[in-house]
Amino acid sequence: MTRKLSPPIQFGKFSEDWEQHKCGDVLSESREVGHSGDIAKKLTVKLWGKGVYAKDDKGSIATQYYVRHAGQFIYSKLDFLNSAFGVIPKELDFFESTADLPAFDCNGVNPYFMYYRAIQPSFYVKNGIVADGTRKAKRIHVDTFLSMPLVLPSSTEQDTIVGFLQEFDNCIILHQCKCDRLVAAKASMLDKLFVQEAEITPKIRFGEYTKPWRKVRLGEIVVPYSNPVETPHDGYERLGIRSHGKGVFHDYVEAGNELGTAQMHRVAAHNLIVNITFAWEHAVAITCDDDDGKLVSHRFPQFSMTDDIYDQFLKYLILDTKFRHHLLLSSPGGAGRNRVLKVPEMFEYEMMIPEIEEQKEIAGYLNSLDELIELYKVRVEMLKNIKTAFLQKMFV
Repeated sequence: MTRKLSPPIQFGKFSEDWEQHKCGDVLSESREVGHSGDIAKKLTVKLWGKGVYAKDDKGSIATQYYVRHAGQFIYSKLDFLNSAFGVIPKELDFFESTADLPAFDCNGVNPYFMYYRAIQPSFYVKNGIVADGTRKAKRIHVDTFLSMPLVLPSSTEQDTIVGFLQEFDNCIILHQCKCDRLVAAKASMLDKLFVQEAEITPKIRFGEYTKPWRKVRLGEIVVPYSNPVETPHDGYERLGIRSHGKGVFHDYVEAGNELGTAQMHRVAAHNLIVNITFAWEHAVAITCDDDDGKLVSHRFPQFSMTDDIYDQFLKYLILDTKFRHHLLLSSPGGAGRNRVLKVPEMFEYEMMIPEIEEQKEIAGYLNSLDELIELYKVRVEMLKNIKTAFLQKMFV
């Protein structure tokens, strides 16, 4: 007798129990022979449920490919445990893949219902393919996959669930596209708002500013800053700097885990701060109010601003790839990551700056763009988290 189940959440008009099946009851492998690898139009399945895409490489002439059709469910045998699942889209109809990316005709299951079920870790955890939360490095063959249990509602309920989740995905894509467009707009404006090589004014200027920008060395607009304190022994908040211009982070150092040094340095807001060990990886930032009072070691020198530079304007100048290259050249050392920044050489970096009021206008505009970008990033993550919560409650 068929075992019947139901998920924690069902849409209002549906109340029927779901029925227990095996994947092989509703999926049949497609083995339509195609071309050999030298002329086949190939497709690939991305990890973490990120879709099916065309593949560029030619492949081996001896490799046998199989024809795939729009609407088929497909997975990667080697990356099954990394959620390499997808549904072949219309634009990839008649593309091909090897037997390591098997495709299935769907009979009694909506292919997208199968996809949304498969991308959840519980799909394979419940079936014993993942033990104790660890992933096994093994190939998931077709016979193993088709023998896995699959609990299904009616086709109408499947379609309703799929429609709801696709609307959610479309909303996520829309917000992500808006975020991507803002990032592209910011990159374009950075080129236009700052003076480029062999120029003395930028392509775009705010207000009625007409004065040419002037060239300065970094050492002319910042000065060393230090606020040494005794290393606490009862715990303290430490500041660190991420590489690749990704800003700062804080963590708490518990009593007994403090640095083995008598002295540390207190961070002040609105300073330039550098990790001299990883400056060559662009570990540099401008501190903000939230950073004020955190502690750093001597490897994190700080520099305050002169009256000629606005800290938020300098923030965008130091994120430039040219400055990163200068930091690399100013950080001699051996192989690998064993490099230390020479601060006097960093000070020799030259840049073009306008009057302080124009700096503030430019920085204000770019900060507004950054706030919008961050807003959309937060929305995308929030929508993804809500979708994950629904996925966990809408399937058995």
